Amino acid sequence: MTTHQQHQALRSGSTTSVAATEEALRAIDQRDGPIGAYLGVDRDEAIRQAEAVDRKRSTGEPVGLLAGLPVTIKDNICVRGARVTCASRMLESFVAPYDAHVIERIRAEDGVLLGRANLDEFAMGSSCEHSAFHATHNPWDTQRTPGGSSGGSAAAVAAGMAPLAVGSDTGGSIRQPASYCGIVGMKPTYGRVSRYGLVAFASSLDQIGPLATDVYGAALLLETLAGHDSRDTTSISEPVPDFTRTLEEPLKGLTIGVAQEHFADGLDADVAAAVKTAVDLYREQGADVREISLPHAKYAVATYYVVASSEASSNLARYDGVHYGHRAEEFTDLIDMYCASRAAGFGGEVKRRIMLGAYALSAGYYDAYYLKALKVRRLIRQDFDEAFHEVDVIASPTAPTPAFKLGALADNPLEMYLQDTYTLPANLAGLPAISQPCGFSSGGLPIGLQLTAAPLQEDLLLRAAWMYEKATDWHTQRPPLHGDVADEV
Repeated sequence: MTTHQQHQALRSGSTTSVAATEEALRAIDQRDGPIGAYLGVDRDEAIRQAEAVDRKRSTGEPVGLLAGLPVTIKDNICVRGARVTCASRMLESFVAPYDAHVIERIRAEDGVLLGRANLDEFAMGSSCEHSAFHATHNPWDTQRTPGGSSGGSAAAVAAGMAPLAVGSDTGGSIRQPASYCGIVGMKPTYGRVSRYGLVAFASSLDQIGPLATDVYGAALLLETLAGHDSRDTTSISEPVPDFTRTLEEPLKGLTIGVAQEHFADGLDADVAAAVKTAVDLYREQGADVREISLPHAKYAVATYYVVASSEASSNLARYDGVHYGHRAEEFTDLIDMYCASRAAGFGGEVKRRIMLGAYALSAGYYDAYYLKALKVRRLIRQDFDEAFHEVDVIASPTAPTPAFKLGALADNPLEMYLQDTYTLPANLAGLPAISQPCGFSSGGLPIGLQLTAAPLQEDLLLRAAWMYEKATDWHTQRPPLHGDVADEV
């Protein structure tokens, strides 16, 4: 079933939260071996939570928005009493002493916490093979990446091991995995969802968001997660719309922008064809499609990797082997302890970005790199502001190619970074963006369509995505899985 169908079944009483949770746990047992989506599964606690929701329902007590749906959490979000590793040896033994704001919201709305999903270490990567523990594989082809850094979250949903998942998106880490795995993933406006309890990577870019099989599921989870939180100084104090209730409202006069910069060299032919077909479908449904220009988009990758690496260098300085995290067993003095602890605790990609950031922030280079990147970042946002005077949403590919083979770009970090070409601008500009399935490559791999809107226009964005989803069935397609639960029924 889609997330929408599972939610309806729970709300109607035709199934129970315990049944939904047990089904998800069976699916994990039977499917996760070759996929590796999870770092940990909280079986007993999940059943306990599901039983509590069913007791509420049986006594007539109002049940929260999620109605007992199981939810998987990316392992860089704090869940009280559970390990939060960020897929790093540095935090391998760290247990969260508190719940993140989004976990509080999921508990309050009667979601069931299934377990913790794998990711690229400290959310730094585009393939989910930079985890210190194991790589995650794409359910559509286990020789390929599920995307990153929220690859475990996306793979869990795509493989039917969770109807909903929470991820974080710093430069495309929700949307790119959603595209590769054939599901829906959304990055809200920066500040729409509190970052309290999210382990920081790049604080001016990080944002928590939903993954689901369909647009309804993304709307449902976003409605749960969003809202002001005084513990996060970047949290926006704006009312949260009833996203699920506004999905069906007619969307007349929709204007879609298509940027010429999004169809340049390097874009896979199958991806280009699928996205153009999706745009044509919008046109057939009455949308006005206009060509726009985002002239500074070509600088997004360079800008992002200066800004994000600089902020990562600053944020990860706290892992020094003193307060918490990995500490080397052998060292000669304090400086040696710092060096030995960080050398052993961090993986190669994290070290690369720390060094890039430290260089960009160093004396003599700050103005040439970091300050200049901030100026270009402003120009990128300005391009979007001007475009949204003419159009409601901007359509583009989510990723330049379908999922690539695991290990194919391991020795080519620049090519890996270019996989986020189309997703990075929304993070730099703080805009909401969503990826939804829009077709398959000639090799049978999912392709994602990205829609981007102006700040705080998530309701419009979701309605536009729903408009497309209703006219297609891409979101109902599932990967051919071995050991499928249905095989044993």
